[in-house]
Amino acid sequence: MLRRVGFSLIFFAAFSYSVTQGQVPNAPAVEDPKRPVVAGIPVNYDEARVGSYTLPDPLLLADGKPVHDAKSWYTKRRPQIVRLFEENQYGRAPGRPSGLSFDVFDKGTPAFDGKATRRQVTIYFSSNKTGPKMDLLIYLPAAASKPVPLLLTVSFTANTNMVDDPGIKPGTVWDAKGTKRIPASEGRRFGRGLPVKQILDAGFGVATFYYGDVDPDSPDGFPNGVRALYRPPGQAQAAPDDWGAIAAWAWGLSRAMDYLETDHGVDGKRVAIMGISRLGKTVMWAGASDTRFALVIASCSGEGGAALSRRNYGETVAHLLAPSRYSYQFAVNYQKYAAHVDQLPVDANMLIALIAPRPLLLQTGDKDYWSDPKGEFLAAVAAGPVYQLLGKDGLDSNTWPPAGTPILHTLAYFMHDGGHGSLPSDWSVYLDFMKMHLQTEP
Repeated sequence: MLRRVGFSLIFFAAFSYSVTQGQVPNAPAVEDPKRPVVAGIPVNYDEARVGSYTLPDPLLLADGKPVHDAKSWYTKRRPQIVRLFEENQYGRAPGRPSGLSFDVFDKGTPAFDGKATRRQVTIYFSSNKTGPKMDLLIYLPAAASKPVPLLLTVSFTANTNMVDDPGIKPGTVWDAKGTKRIPASEGRRFGRGLPVKQILDAGFGVATFYYGDVDPDSPDGFPNGVRALYRPPGQAQAAPDDWGAIAAWAWGLSRAMDYLETDHGVDGKRVAIMGISRLGKTVMWAGASDTRFALVIASCSGEGGAALSRRNYGETVAHLLAPSRYSYQFAVNYQKYAAHVDQLPVDANMLIALIAPRPLLLQTGDKDYWSDPKGEFLAAVAAGPVYQLLGKDGLDSNTWPPAGTPILHTLAYFMHDGGHGSLPSDWSVYLDFMKMHLQTEP
C-alpha cells in the first residue's frame, strides 16, 4: 500500500547536502560517466550487471534453527546479529562511561520570539574535563505543559552553524586533518541549518550536536577523539573488532540520550534520531544498538548503512574501505570482506531488522546512484518479516515506488526527486512520519 503525504510545508534548505554541489564531506568524484571509477575501482550503475546474491536470513539462528516467535528473536537471534555487526562491521563500543557528567550552562532561555525555550548542555565523557566533550543544543516548545517528543540530530558542523540564534555558545570545528580546532565561522557550512521553528510548530522539541565533538572525521584525528580514551596503554594498533568512527558517533548519540532522559521537558520514551550520509549510517547503527531511541530517520545512508552490500551497484564495501577513504570509520575486521562481500555474515536487511519493531524511515534520492536507492528499498523489503513477526507493518510492497511517493508504515521508505542528502521538501515527510508514531504518548 502506498501512502502519499497529504500536506506540504515549505522549509528553508535545512540539511540540504548535495553531492553535485560538493557539500557532503569527501563526496566521490566520477571521472568518466560512461566508465566511472572511484578510488581505482570500477563502479557499476547497470542493473543488468548487479549479479545474483543470497542474503543472510535474520530469522535463522546461528545453529540453523528458524525463529518463530518474538521471545526467540529478543533473547537469541537479535543478540547474535548485534554481535556479528560489532565483530565484523562497526566494532565494539563501550557503554556509558563512569565519569560522564552534564553541565547545563543554559537552563532555559526564551528564543525565537518566545516560541522556544533554549537549553545548552556540555556533556563530559570522562572525569577529566579537558578531554573530549560535546555541546548539546536543545529547543523545546515554550507553550508545552508536559514533556514533549524530540528529534535528536547529529550534524556535520557546530551548533552555531546549524541554527541562527545569537544566544548559542560559539562553536569550533576540526580542521581537515582532525588535529586542530578552528572557529566554526572559519569551517565549512552544510545547508542552511535546522528548521527549528517548523519542528516546534509540529509539536516536537529538537536537539543537535556536532559529530566532531565526539570523534574527528579523519584518520589522523584518532588521538583527539573519544576512542583514544579507551585504547589500552601501549596498544598502538586497533584490535580487529575495535570500534570505528561511526560507532563512536553513534556512541555520542547514546550519551546525548543519557542527558535527555534527565530533562523534565523531554519525553525520554519518544526521542527520534536523524542523520545524513555517513551520519545516516551512524543513526542506523545507533538505533540498532541502543533500543532507547523510539524512531530513526536515515537519509541516504547507502553502503555501510541501509543499502545491500551484496548488490554490486554504486558504492561497494571495496570502495568504502579503499586506501585514503573511510576504513577508519569501521572495525578492522570489515576489511576482510572488501573483496569477498558474499562472505560477510551480515547485510543491510539485518541492520534494519535490529531496529524493529520501532519506526524507521529510509529517505534517499532517485539521482543518488552512488548510494543505491533501490538497494535500500530491497533491504527494507527483506527486513519486513522481522517487523511482521513483532506485530508491526513492513513496507507491504515489493514494488519500488517512484520518486515523490512515500511508503509510510512502521517501516517506511521515501525517495525524493534529486540527489544525495535531504531536500527542504523532505521535512514534511519526516514530520508526518514522526506525527504518525510519536504524537500519542506510549
